[in-house]
Amino acid sequence: MDRSQGTAAGLVLAGRYRLGEVLGRGGMGKVWRAHDEVLHRTVAVKELTAGLYVAEADRLVLHARTQKEARAAARITHPGVVTVHDVIEYDKRPWIVMQYVDGPSLADEAKEKGDIAPREAARIGLHVLSALRAAHSAGVLHRDVKPGNVLLARSGQVLLTDFGIAAIEGDSTITRTGELVGSIDYLAPERVRGGDPGPASDLWSLGATLYTAVEGRSPFRRTSPISTMQAVVTEEPPPPVNAGPLGPVITALLRKDPADRPTAAETEQMLLDAMEGREPRSAQAHVPTQRVPEEDRFAYAGPDGSTARLPGPVPSTPTPTAPVAGHPSAPVTRRAGSRRWRTVLVVVVAAAVLGGAGGLAAMKYGQGASADGRTTTAPTAPRTTPPPTATDPGPAPEIPDGWRRVDDPAGFSLVVPKDWTREVNEGQIDYTPDGGAHRIRISVDPDPDFDHPYLHMQNMEEQLADRLPGYQRIRLEKNIFRDRPSSLWEFTWHETQDHAGPRHGIDQMYYGGSGGPEYALYLTAPQESWETSREKFDIMLRSWRAPGAQS
Repeated sequence: MDRSQGTAAGLVLAGRYRLGEVLGRGGMGKVWRAHDEVLHRTVAVKELTAGLYVAEADRLVLHARTQKEARAAARITHPGVVTVHDVIEYDKRPWIVMQYVDGPSLADEAKEKGDIAPREAARIGLHVLSALRAAHSAGVLHRDVKPGNVLLARSGQVLLTDFGIAAIEGDSTITRTGELVGSIDYLAPERVRGGDPGPASDLWSLGATLYTAVEGRSPFRRTSPISTMQAVVTEEPPPPVNAGPLGPVITALLRKDPADRPTAAETEQMLLDAMEGREPRSAQAHVPTQRVPEEDRFAYAGPDGSTARLPGPVPSTPTPTAPVAGHPSAPVTRRAGSRRWRTVLVVVVAAAVLGGAGGLAAMKYGQGASADGRTTTAPTAPRTTPPPTATDPGPAPEIPDGWRRVDDPAGFSLVVPKDWTREVNEGQIDYTPDGGAHRIRISVDPDPDFDHPYLHMQNMEEQLADRLPGYQRIRLEKNIFRDRPSSLWEFTWHETQDHAGPRHGIDQMYYGGSGGPEYALYLTAPQESWETSREKFDIMLRSWRAPGAQS
């Protein structure tokens, strides 16, 4: 046979597999469409072409890898793993006969479309993860997870193929000392360093694969193999801009240290959340806090003022380790990455503080059931509320009659009605005339976890919407306060515990500097007295002085 021309189409292998057209090519070989003339079905046949042009010793190694691929795949019984039907010998080389998948690879799909929608990418990731878990349970590591090895059947099925460099538990290694096999920009850092791979290495490659799916490009590919390997080991990938809720999952999977990556079970839950359009909250435990430089924040804002195009994943609020009275999301938290306990000027309330009865009720209700077991509905909120503070109105020219300025021991200053007194409830600073029925609450987070207060408020609403009985949003929008990135959140709910009845709350949150601190200025009152209470909120905002501000 003329090897320079390759194997001719129409050749029949083992008396039954008639080769058709080439489906794909790679550094190791070709994949042909073929017809099984015994069972009358279409199959895929992998031809090992690399062995045609190497020394005899190298050819033996490559042939052994092909045999190993077949054995590895045969050990895995899973609908998401391409089935190996047969291994045959022809032209002194092994050929693998596999299940034929009618559809493109993820690499081809991403190249054609430019990027894959985040929810679809999450669905694909779930299928690949399921196949990997089956492989790992069988003692097999894939070691070459990449878009080209993820096949997308036109029926919607997703399959993982090419276990050609798989490591089988109990097998002696075929790879020679110092040799790297696999696609370099999808190799986990520990593999590039020469360390022993494990299941976490396949998960890292899955993260790089999902990045390519949503961004349309590899996160670490550079101009040369050496610079690519250096990027894998030492550089963080550019933050994905098209990943949506999948962003935190990708970031978690691409942690350099295998111990910092989520487990397969944790990854599965995060991918399920992303597939359903929810931001995976548990990803925060594996995602280091990321910030966008101040000058970039508005450069990435959309025409509607949203920050959906910020260049990076939106981190989730860390999973609370213990609730704090006054609000369900005022956790004693620990920052991922630094592993240090956070210290805050006032107890962190995830900056968007829900004060008074609303916060306490949400903590008591837990999963959203009211204390008396009934479902209650808040009255329709009035639509005559003044517009949000678009710019800082500046300090009030004088203190209104019946008000006084207080210099709080925490360092901030504001004016409050003369009969309102200071209370500290589980570390949270309130000013109230009646034990919390009407209440101003101030929260300061010196080290915020979010890139913009608007993102923080969105996350808070997601947590509380189902936990506050009768919750209704009035508005949640970006604004500017004291010439800083800010956000305003106004809502109603029906309180059934302390200060029971329809309630109204409004929260102005802003950054005092490029990376914090983050201030939340909140007021809550019964719905029946909201009009006068709303005026108090405006006076409080005009009078506000952050810690360290000039008198």
